[in-house]
Amino acid sequence: MSADRSAFLPVNRDDMAARGWNEVDFVFISGDACVDHPSFANAIIPRFLESRGFRVGIIAQPDWRSLKDFLVLGRPRLGALVSAGNLDSMLSHFTAAKKPRSDDPYSPGGKAGFRPQRATAVYCNRVREAWKDLPLVVGGVEASMRRFAHYDYWSDTVRRSLLVDCRADLLVFGMGERPIEEIADSLSKGIPVGQIRDVAGTCFRARKEDIPGNAVMTPSFENVSKDPKAFCEAFRLQHCEQDPFRGRTIAQDNGAWTVVQNPPSLPLSEKEMDHLYSLPYTRAPHPMYESSGGVPAIEEVRFSITAHRGCFGSCSFCSITSHQGRIIQRRSDESILREARTFTGMPDFKGYIHDVGGPTANFHVPACSKQAKTGSCPDRDCLWPEPCPGLERDHSAYFALLRKLRDLPGVKKVFIRSGIRYDYLLASGNPALIKELCKHHVSGQLKVAPEHVSCDVLGLMRKPGKEVFTRFREAFDRANRELGKKQYLVPYLMSSHPGATLGDAVELAEFLRDIGYHPEQVQDFIPTPGTLSTCMFFTGLDPMTGEKVHVPRSAHEKKLQRALLQYPSPKNRKLVEEALSLAGRSDLIGKGPRCLVRPARRS
Repeated sequence: MSADRSAFLPVNRDDMAARGWNEVDFVFISGDACVDHPSFANAIIPRFLESRGFRVGIIAQPDWRSLKDFLVLGRPRLGALVSAGNLDSMLSHFTAAKKPRSDDPYSPGGKAGFRPQRATAVYCNRVREAWKDLPLVVGGVEASMRRFAHYDYWSDTVRRSLLVDCRADLLVFGMGERPIEEIADSLSKGIPVGQIRDVAGTCFRARKEDIPGNAVMTPSFENVSKDPKAFCEAFRLQHCEQDPFRGRTIAQDNGAWTVVQNPPSLPLSEKEMDHLYSLPYTRAPHPMYESSGGVPAIEEVRFSITAHRGCFGSCSFCSITSHQGRIIQRRSDESILREARTFTGMPDFKGYIHDVGGPTANFHVPACSKQAKTGSCPDRDCLWPEPCPGLERDHSAYFALLRKLRDLPGVKKVFIRSGIRYDYLLASGNPALIKELCKHHVSGQLKVAPEHVSCDVLGLMRKPGKEVFTRFREAFDRANRELGKKQYLVPYLMSSHPGATLGDAVELAEFLRDIGYHPEQVQDFIPTPGTLSTCMFFTGLDPMTGEKVHVPRSAHEKKLQRALLQYPSPKNRKLVEEALSLAGRSDLIGKGPRCLVRPARRS
């Protein structure tokens, strides 16, 4: 059943006329298809601005090869907002092996080719071509993680700040509701965009003489391009200031311009989160995509509920902590229950809520009470290398919410698919929660992310040790035996992360042999902009300690590591044998019960 077109924000002049509009205040230009669901930035930011009285039109996946699509709504009264979409556009285009992807779940019919590479800059260039003086604001993951000079894996170069390359007036980093509201209010009052310089959660371009006196200067683009130690120092300074309570203004010389970053914006309150997720989303792709087969990305989230934001896991390879912050921002139970009740009135709802969570499902409350006043600790992580003594370990609020949801009329099952942080669940010290999880919220398989088992690699990933995963696996299996259920853990594993040697890959292969798990898929590490792991990949150094880090760079070494993790596959036999020989583990080539591969047949 298709949604009523009039329920969506305008995508053309006819939609504007139907609302009695002759112009919009803002156009929101996005690299994703138009999906009116709060998991999509091109829904949540425009809907939020709409709730504040602004008229917003959507230009989704415009053809960047001409101006035509950019002009479809006319010149906006206040400005243009540009986002590459829910992913960095280069990650949308290419695999870890730098091969073009054949699909794009955020596009009509799941087909690739609807967005350009480096979408933010390309869209901005078209906006500037159409309206040279129009206030231009960029945001989203691509802009957020590329806001300073950064290593770009796909070109194998250090690139300038995206803000300099795209010539935008302002860059919003992190979750954008607070900063975009303040920017919109200022523009509506007639304040020139060039004078909007103190909004938390934004970056702006400045001449050297206009850099704020309190700004902490990081090594310049020129220096970080040439000197790995300077790159590490710039990353460390930027990383340490990403807290809304204690973060300082920082600046980086990017050539003709200096990029100045204000401190991050404050987290949203429970009331503000409730408002944001109560807006009139249709929870559907725009009807214009029906003939193309819809937009596949909606299927996983259509009947999922975002219960909170933020992540205090701080995994080195993940951008979520940098983008959403370490401080958990949660919705009230009533707000979540209200959203779930709307599902039961939808004709295609079959009684199954697919997920209730956020970046990590059971990070449902702030890590500790002091974060609300002083922010996150500058000198330690909440869970690594061990759970902090001050960590809030009580999971009762989250599981109480799950019980309320599964008691709703019309709800048959409530699943958890956004990932359980098993070390945090174990830290609760309550085995009954694992049993409740297995009884009510697992659909045969539970996905978890140990990523590796080598203590050296896990230390660089900032993930818990192998023994923690083993404890959880035993508890999970025990709970299912007691329940009489056959359910399985599906571990996410990563090969070729900085620090991972062939010896480490062998250790992981032996672990998989011992637990009898043979992964069908293994994720090669992809150095996405702005993460700690990417800094290590580029520099060969841990920016927090200065110590050298082995980096698997060659395509062949990556193949060897991946093959070891999938050693039972016949197509990998030669690669596994080569890897074992290079690692000095030829003892694992043979017919014994602990061997990974049989020796090659002699002709």
